[in-house]
Amino acid sequence: MVWTIVSAILVFCFLIISHEFGHFIAAKACGVYVEDFSLGMGPKLLQFHGKETTYTLRPFPIGGWCKMRGEDEDSEDPRAFNNKKVWQRMIIVAAGPFMNFLCAFLLFIVIYMMRGTVSTANVVGSTEDSSPAAQVLQAGDEIIDINGMTISSWNDIGAAVNSGSEGAPLSITVIRDGQTLVLSISPVYNEEAQQWKLGIMPMTEHQNIFTAIKLGCVQSVNFAVTLIRSIGQMITGQIEADVAGPVGIVNLIGQASGYGIQYLLILTAYLSINLGLINLFPLPALDGSRLVFMLVEAIRRKPVPREKEGMVHFIGMILLFGLMIVITYNDIVRLVTGG
Repeated sequence: MVWTIVSAILVFCFLIISHEFGHFIAAKACGVYVEDFSLGMGPKLLQFHGKETTYTLRPFPIGGWCKMRGEDEDSEDPRAFNNKKVWQRMIIVAAGPFMNFLCAFLLFIVIYMMRGTVSTANVVGSTEDSSPAAQVLQAGDEIIDINGMTISSWNDIGAAVNSGSEGAPLSITVIRDGQTLVLSISPVYNEEAQQWKLGIMPMTEHQNIFTAIKLGCVQSVNFAVTLIRSIGQMITGQIEADVAGPVGIVNLIGQASGYGIQYLLILTAYLSINLGLINLFPLPALDGSRLVFMLVEAIRRKPVPREKEGMVHFIGMILLFGLMIVITYNDIVRLVTGG
C-alpha cells in the first residue's frame, strides 16, 4: 500500500510537471510573464520566489497550473498573454500536450534500452521453472527441428508444438555449443492460453540509442492511434465505455509497480500520451477548446469576446468535475465489488 501511494504520487507529479512545464517554457520563449508555477492542489506547502515567477508546492498531486499574466483577464502589460500574437498563444497552449507526448517518447526510449525487445530468433532465452523444458533445454539452444518440421523462427516453435501433438513426446533437434542433439519433451497444456507449450522463453535483444529512438517513436504513434480509435468506438457504441478516474489510475499504478520499475515506466508513458491527447480534444476547459477559440480568432482576425469564451470554459469545467465524480464513484464500486 505504501509503495502504491508513493508510486502514484510520483507518476501524477511527473504527468503534471511535464504538462505544465510545456506551457511554462513556451510562455517564457514567447516573452510572456509567468506569475505562478504550481504543482498540486490545495493550500501552499512550500513556496519559492524566482526572478519573476513564484514556484509553489501543494499537498494534493491531482493538478497544477502555469499562471500567466493576462491569461484570464485583460492586461495592459506588453508581456501579458492576451497581448501576444495569436500564433504565439497557440504555441503556448499546445506546448503542454506536446510535452506529454515528448516525455512519453523519452520514457519509451529508456524502456527499450533497459529491457530490450523480444527476439524472433529460434533460440531459447530461458526456461520456466517446473516446465517440461526445464530439465532438457538450456539457454542458448537453437531449435532447428520439431517432429520433422523445420524451425527457422520463434513463431515456428509454437506452430510445431501445437500441430497435433496432444501432449505426446516431441522429438526436438537443437544445436548446443556447436553440437547437434536430439531431445524428447512432452508438452503441457496451458488452460489460459488454450495451447500446448514447452515452457521456454525467447531471447531478449538489447537496443542501442538509435534503435530505441525508432522503436520509441513507433510505440508512441501506435498507442496514440489505438487510443483515438478506441475512443471513437466508445463514442459510437461499438465497444463498452471503460474510463478510469484518479482512483482507478492509482489502482493501475499499484498493479504496475508490483511487477517492477519497467512496468511502472511503461504505464507512465501510456498515461502521458493519454493526458496529452485528451487535452487536445475540443472540450470546454481543455487546451483543445482554447486552441479552437484561437483558431477562430485567427480566421476572423478578432478574438471571441472574453466573456463568452470564459462562460464556455466555466460550464465545461463544471461538467468535467461532474463527470470526474461519476467516474470516481464507478472506480470505487469496481474496487469494492472486484468488478
